Amino acid sequence: MKKITVIGAGGQMGQWFTRYFAGKKFEVTGHDSENPVNGRGIIVSDSLVGAILKADYVVLCTPTRRTPEIIRLIAKEMKRGAYLIEISSEKSKVASALAKMPAKINPICIHPMFGPGIKSIKGQNIVSVPIRDAKKELSVAKSLFEGASFVTSDAAEHDKRIAVVLGLTHLVNVVFAKVVSKDEKMNLTEKMSGNTFRIQKTLAESILTESPELIETVIANPEIRRVAEEFWKDIGRLLTSIQDSKTEEIVSYVKETQERLAKHSDMKESYKRITKMARAVEK
Repeated sequence: MKKITVIGAGGQMGQWFTRYFAGKKFEVTGHDSENPVNGRGIIVSDSLVGAILKADYVVLCTPTRRTPEIIRLIAKEMKRGAYLIEISSEKSKVASALAKMPAKINPICIHPMFGPGIKSIKGQNIVSVPIRDAKKELSVAKSLFEGASFVTSDAAEHDKRIAVVLGLTHLVNVVFAKVVSKDEKMNLTEKMSGNTFRIQKTLAESILTESPELIETVIANPEIRRVAEEFWKDIGRLLTSIQDSKTEEIVSYVKETQERLAKHSDMKESYKRITKMARAVEK
């Protein structure tokens, strides 16, 4: 029986990984210095080094800022031929730390693009970031997460894409949620709302179920500054046009955006999907 250790096993993603690998018949050891580790059949280790000494695989579900330090700390203690798997949402510094590990340890650098609420791995997106041997690392990741959909990207490109995919969406929704949370007549607002507001509010609320530390990590991605500044500039531009009654400028901005989106998206299909989403939200 293969042995796998999850570091950060008490966190939301850590709990998901312990359950997942226990279901795959691995011998699962969990370690967490901050949260209690629970789960049927999970071996709990109070020692970080003790948890990883005999493991065939080690999964790091640790805060992104601490991950490079933890990699340096445990890599030299892991057994020869073991795999060190890390799942952080920002890759540049982490990928560098993985590349500097002793040659006896195999790096697997992935970013699961799903949260701990999923029931099945099937069809879920996972980004694979090559470190030493792209083909081998991807093959091992696919064998561990059979049924997932894999996309390969280098660390720099990953961080640029994630700045939009996660960073911008989190930033917009956290601020939206803050504004909505100040509404003293929310019951009336809810009664007056349509599909757009209900779905946006549900999305914002779901993002706010994540820990403040994780959200901070996501929006602190250095690459987000470029897209966030463009977002902020365009809000200012639109508000100025509204204030100055420059209707044509606003219409032109919307038309240009519609044309750009239409090159990559089926807009009518999107409208159909939002109607289905609204029905799901109302259940």
